[in-house]
Amino acid sequence: MFKFHDIQQNSHEWFDLRIGKLGSSSCAKIMANFGKSFGEPAKKLAYKLALERVTGKKDETESFTNQWMERGHELEPVARELYEIQEFTEVKNGGYFCNDKLGDSPDGIVGENGRIEIKCVSQYSHWPLIKKGGYDLAYKWQIQWHLMFGAEWCDFISYCPEFPESKQLYVYTVKKDHVMQSQMQQRLIQFEDLIEENIKHLE
Repeated sequence: MFKFHDIQQNSHEWFDLRIGKLGSSSCAKIMANFGKSFGEPAKKLAYKLALERVTGKKDETESFTNQWMERGHELEPVARELYEIQEFTEVKNGGYFCNDKLGDSPDGIVGENGRIEIKCVSQYSHWPLIKKGGYDLAYKWQIQWHLMFGAEWCDFISYCPEFPESKQLYVYTVKKDHVMQSQMQQRLIQFEDLIEENIKHLE
């Protein structure tokens, strides 16, 4: 079972709740090489989470921002508002879903079963979506992660203000994929074993 915390993302409480928990943005690391052993990014993540669980402190060694992260923070509220207007719906605070080991922060909640994931992208990332449709598969595991926390669908939203007004917002609905969900569950069991192995060394 997962508990929902109606808090603002990037708040002190939000950061505290995330300590030692695997989240959506890291899911792709553990799903890489599915069916084989974990790669170095996943192994490094397992050590990081083990250290956080043992110390109870957030790992600060990789805290950084870049221009695209700053762009996302600035433009995300605009994209959310445009989405609400275009889809005639209300987006509620995504907050934070978690248990003692896993967590999730969708960019918003829609109705009872929906989530949104907003990407404020460059024109070169936005253009293929406008031209071909679908969604950026680089985020397939992140989106399926959202759907593991009590949702059935997630709208992938690409926003690029450099495009003509009618094409600035692109929305594609992704449904829960039960095969991918099963693969994630298998991998999570293996990854938790790896974290526990690291914890034994730290203790």
